[in-house]
Amino acid sequence: MAQLQNSAKLVAMISGANRGIGLAIARQLSRQGYALSLGIRRPEDFDAVRTFGTAEAITVFAYEATDPQAGQRWLEATVQQFGQLDVLVNSAGILRKVSLADGLESDLDAMMEVNVKGPFRLIQAALPVLRQSGRGRVVNIASLSGKRVRNDNVGYQMSKFALMALSHAVRAAAWDDGVRALALCPGFVKTDMALGASALPPEGMTSPEDLARLVGLIVELPNTASISELLVNCSYEVML
Repeated sequence: MAQLQNSAKLVAMISGANRGIGLAIARQLSRQGYALSLGIRRPEDFDAVRTFGTAEAITVFAYEATDPQAGQRWLEATVQQFGQLDVLVNSAGILRKVSLADGLESDLDAMMEVNVKGPFRLIQAALPVLRQSGRGRVVNIASLSGKRVRNDNVGYQMSKFALMALSHAVRAAAWDDGVRALALCPGFVKTDMALGASALPPEGMTSPEDLARLVGLIVELPNTASISELLVNCSYEVML
């Protein structure tokens, strides 16, 4: 179980925690003893007891990634509730098809707003508190699409390449204060979003639970064993 020296639980904020990778990470960190602050678009539709088996040390807040003030409000509510923050997981994201041939700028704007500006705002709000932890962790759910170009969805790739830059910027800005950032870069993951975007069968995709196990391990590593990028593939990749 994750503990501070004063025996208080470590605290994790997780966006997009109502499904997919975000929910799997929330469940994993809950099992590891973290108190959870979950950012969800419609918290009234989320039953923590039904999802986790308990509501102890789990709080749900309304979070809309396209709202410029939502991240600051959520951060302030989290600190008021728990008194600290140790882990921030940026899992909220969207996928739209934007090719050079016929992509719509409105779809590109939507992906940049949610996949890049949302995490940027949350990190800006949370970084001062993460510095105070002495072992603050930021986990950005990126993608192999942030490491290479394999299809014609340039808009999605642009958003994930930008998220990679943001993740490394966190490391550069707050390394001396013990903050470490991970860019998690999976290929196709067995989520609702990926099932509609790939010809791979669900059983051939990486499970959210396996990604969550990796995140649970990496956030527990000491400051002297930082992993900045983790590439996880379910099918053969030349780059790997």
